[in-house]
Amino acid sequence: MRHAMIAVPAPTAPYWFGLPYWLVGAILIVALFGAFQVYYWVGRTLGERLYDSRVGVKIGRERIEKIEQVIERWGALAVYGCFYVPVLRHTLPWVAGALRVSYPWYVVASALGCLTWAPMWWFGLTALVWGWLELAARSPVTAAIVAVLAVALAVWFVVRRRRRRRSADEKLLIS
Repeated sequence: MRHAMIAVPAPTAPYWFGLPYWLVGAILIVALFGAFQVYYWVGRTLGERLYDSRVGVKIGRERIEKIEQVIERWGALAVYGCFYVPVLRHTLPWVAGALRVSYPWYVVASALGCLTWAPMWWFGLTALVWGWLELAARSPVTAAIVAVLAVALAVWFVVRRRRRRRSADEKLLIS
């Protein structure tokens, strides 16, 4: 069995589809930037209809209003910051479009977010995967234990979060 020698592949070595590692990362950054532009323009096109759309109903009016407050307070800086907050990452760009945040500032903020957040995840996640594969090559039992612990931790986090949300909703209903 071949062992992984390093946690991150060599930058110029073929990685996916024969493309070098750095080029795959650059393509992913550009794709993320493109997705953020689509989110903005869909939100801008929907405008107030965002609340009644399938996405808006799924997100919930209260959450959208909270996101609006973040955007009104921080403006384009909220767009940059949303890359680092899991829920905001996928909802804030729609709402920014609906609120008609200045598009030039939105482009700058989303470009800076893509350039800082994506490489961190690209290199970090790749190092994590390659590191786990190296662990699996050396000790499959340990790798399986690590994987089970990671899944258990994720399940615990989701359950805990749902319970907190449910208890907060119950407190609001009682009030």
